[in-house]
Amino acid sequence: MTFTTQLARATRLHNSLLCVGLDPEPSKFPGAWAGDADRIYDFCAAIVDATKDLVCAFKPQIAYFAAHRAEDQLEQLMAHIKAVAPDVPVILDAKRGDIGSTAEQYAREAFVRYRADAVTLSPFMGRDTVEPFLAYADKGVILLCRTSNPGGNDWQMQRLADVPGQPRLFEHLAHLAHSQWNTTGQLGLVVGATFPAEIARVREIAPTLPLLIPGVGAQGGDAEATVKAGLTAAGTIVVNSSRAVLYASRGEDFADAARRVALDTRDQLNAARN
Repeated sequence: MTFTTQLARATRLHNSLLCVGLDPEPSKFPGAWAGDADRIYDFCAAIVDATKDLVCAFKPQIAYFAAHRAEDQLEQLMAHIKAVAPDVPVILDAKRGDIGSTAEQYAREAFVRYRADAVTLSPFMGRDTVEPFLAYADKGVILLCRTSNPGGNDWQMQRLADVPGQPRLFEHLAHLAHSQWNTTGQLGLVVGATFPAEIARVREIAPTLPLLIPGVGAQGGDAEATVKAGLTAAGTIVVNSSRAVLYASRGEDFADAARRVALDTRDQLNAARN
């Protein structure tokens, strides 16, 4: 099953546009687990178990594991998600971007070692940094396009004088992703929830690509504005929330609290689309 098919199926089965980001910070773990990096798997697995019927995707961020030498726990977590939520695609948030044989190794890392269904990439070194990932024809490749951080303006909003119409960089990237780069039909784009006008613009340029939209929750993105800007009959959205779900409680009820926040966020997103 391709990533886009799996995503559409999970969205329908769980009536959800919500993606829970798995960004484990041991200092924020509950109770006796606080500060214990050996509990990364236990914490994330509990979140997965509590929310697996409420989401259309999970998105572990690799840096939060690698910083604590917890790549083995990430492998364990990926296997756990496949076992308990086989209908939910897993997006490895890695933001890789390199050329040639190095990109081939990054692709192998994402799709063979970690068995991810999709991966995030930084495309700003060009098409040849994306192509090794497209060799895995059923896997999703999600390109940074219009990010939610303030520094995104430094590059993404600049106009390209040598391209007809002088589009902004993020617009040109959306066009490439929707057209000649999308050789497998599995490309997607990252657009931050804090910029609903840019979400709408990307959707206009790339009407069928799935959009991964971080920033709802702790970063302040508005759920209703996000849905109205990005969701269409032809193009789905994957709205990520991480900290608001993961750290809803510092007590023993952390998993139950995470479920309550995830359920509320899912319902907010559904209310906006209905």
